[in-house]
Amino acid sequence: MKIPLQVTFRGFPHSDAVEAKVREKAEKLDQIFPDIMGCRVVVESQHKHHHQGNLYHVSIDLTVPGRELAVARDPRAHQAHEDVYVAIRDAFDAARRQLESYARKLRHEIKTHEPPALGRVAELVPAEDFGRIETPDGRLVYFHRNSVLGADFDTLEESDEVRFAEEPGEQGPQASTVHAISRR
Repeated sequence: MKIPLQVTFRGFPHSDAVEAKVREKAEKLDQIFPDIMGCRVVVESQHKHHHQGNLYHVSIDLTVPGRELAVARDPRAHQAHEDVYVAIRDAFDAARRQLESYARKLRHEIKTHEPPALGRVAELVPAEDFGRIETPDGRLVYFHRNSVLGADFDTLEESDEVRFAEEPGEQGPQASTVHAISRR
């Protein structure tokens, strides 16, 4: 980090052990993304109107080239944040994910999802609640009635064009989802 780490405590006294944990986690972020220019961490105890133990709120502001990344973990959504170390871990995990995503964008490594495969219904066996899809390369892919989106199994006909998501099955390829897109 180009600017030294800043750690602030609110609502409870300074703790060397907690600050050491924050510094350890911040060093790991610096290893993941060495271009971090600055990191500000606020560890806050929010104890007003709680019947259980204190809840801890950890916020992290990271300054990186061209951007500022912010993480704020809401303790009300996480009862586990009654432990300050769990709150710190969760906040730094979220910061790590944001840094990794930002680094991918800088490297132009944007996640892409494969489009669903296309095929035609080659066989229907309504009495046994299954069918088979023929792929453009001539393979047959099994599908079950429950895989058809919109409960449209009964309206499918052989030669209908479908989109599907393929996965390995116990007896070969199978479609986990099937969506009819047109009729021939």
